[in-house]
Amino acid sequence: MTRPAAPATDGPASARTTLRRGANRAQYADERIRAILSAGVIAHVGVTTDDGPIVLPMAYGVRPSSRGGHEVLIHGALANAMLRAGRSVDVCLTVTIVDGLVVARTPFHNSMNYRSVVVRGTATAIDEPEQKLAALRTINDHITPIWGTARPPSAADLKKTLVLAVPLDEASAKVRSGDPVDEAEDLDGPHWAGVVPLSSRWGAPLPAADLRSRAPIPSAVAQLDGQDAHAEA
Repeated sequence: MTRPAAPATDGPASARTTLRRGANRAQYADERIRAILSAGVIAHVGVTTDDGPIVLPMAYGVRPSSRGGHEVLIHGALANAMLRAGRSVDVCLTVTIVDGLVVARTPFHNSMNYRSVVVRGTATAIDEPEQKLAALRTINDHITPIWGTARPPSAADLKKTLVLAVPLDEASAKVRSGDPVDEAEDLDGPHWAGVVPLSSRWGAPLPAADLRSRAPIPSAVAQLDGQDAHAEA
């Protein structure tokens, strides 16, 4: 038994981003995919390296691409072997937000309510200093927009950092919401069924133990207190 999802307004971008299992939960509209990416915080990036496949969690950002459409930006240390292996090769990037546990009358139908996105594409390094700086600001602003109130990255910082861009051309979203879907013969049975919602909220900012200045909390940080960490814009 399956529960229908909201119909997609666009079709899949490619065969390899076409959902086959749970296809009724597929969503391909660019706006919906970007909304989920906007609400997420961590992307898991998979690359095939000489030592085999590896997946690492990373901060990310999304921006319009100069080639049209949008692109996902990731970054890390230049010494990161996984990122170096991802230059100019096909990568897979996933973002998942869990919205609740779905408790069914039988464990066979237990599930989760979630929003997820899978992006596949060739990762391209951004090497030009000004472009790299702009890309890093996009990533920073997706998490905590303190670019204008913090020390800007130095030339040495930029040299030690690798930034990759993955086009958002091949992407798909999968979304589940609502109650458990149980067998008809179980509906009148004695077992409980329902949903346990999961919410994440940012807490009050805590100063670093070695904070020596009397600098006020940046407004962009202070405003996070109490906000839903995974709200869609």
